[in-house]
Amino acid sequence: MKWEDRRRSDNVQDRRAGGGGGGRRVMRVGGLGGLALIVGVVIFGAATGTDVSGVLGLLTGGGGQASSAPASSEALGGERAEFVSVVLADTEDAWGRIFQERGQRYAPPTLVLFRDQVDSACGMQTAATGPFYCPGDRHAYIDLSFFDQLEQRFGAPGDFAQAYVLAHEVGHHVQTLTGIGQRVRQLERGRSETQRNEISVRQELQADCYAGIWAHFAQRGDLLEAGDLEEGLRAAAAIGDDTLQRRSGRRVAPESFTHGSAEQRVRWFRTGFQSGDMDRCDTFAGL
Repeated sequence: MKWEDRRRSDNVQDRRAGGGGGGRRVMRVGGLGGLALIVGVVIFGAATGTDVSGVLGLLTGGGGQASSAPASSEALGGERAEFVSVVLADTEDAWGRIFQERGQRYAPPTLVLFRDQVDSACGMQTAATGPFYCPGDRHAYIDLSFFDQLEQRFGAPGDFAQAYVLAHEVGHHVQTLTGIGQRVRQLERGRSETQRNEISVRQELQADCYAGIWAHFAQRGDLLEAGDLEEGLRAAAAIGDDTLQRRSGRRVAPESFTHGSAEQRVRWFRTGFQSGDMDRCDTFAGL
């Protein structure tokens, strides 16, 4: 992908330094005076039986401020953080044009970078969850170490494979804006687990199709290079439910799928990529 020297998004929060909480202010102390203050707090706690861990956390954080305000590209730090910021900006441009053509206004999501765990409107989540979107706060969350897993565990290397993951989460945000998320919750009421799984698959496949739509516009914007599409298709196949079940040594059980098979994920991503048309992404037909 030709992502260098492109616009970075302003809608990124970096919570990695704050231990996942976000918005916590950290006092900076240094020198002998700071050390004396820390020792004094410890002695006070020991003498009175008071829990001073919170105060010590503020004093020893040493990281300035872990702010929930949008982070600058310098504050984000690291090539991966800059990369996802560029990809997010490109999704903003693409979906902004799409919504405008449909007579609507696109409100972009916030991307939260975290490490190990993060508190969201959908509850406390760990990195084991993988990248996720929370409709409650309209934030997408990612621990950037997931990209290592994508390459090493799932066998899907490449920067476009990483971009596909982010574009899929943005696809869920588009579903929130268009009311699909609310429709899914209504459809799930009173259904069996197998039926709810089927609804979940349809929702995930639509997010894949929407990721393909972004890729369609990214190609038109000269962001893609030779081999990028294949990286995205490989990633879609690598995280298909059947692929994951086989890799874990389990039997393939379609009734337990929640995201779709490798073939389905590839097909719907390709549909979005080839058409660039939201109306071609109706995975809910027949429900």
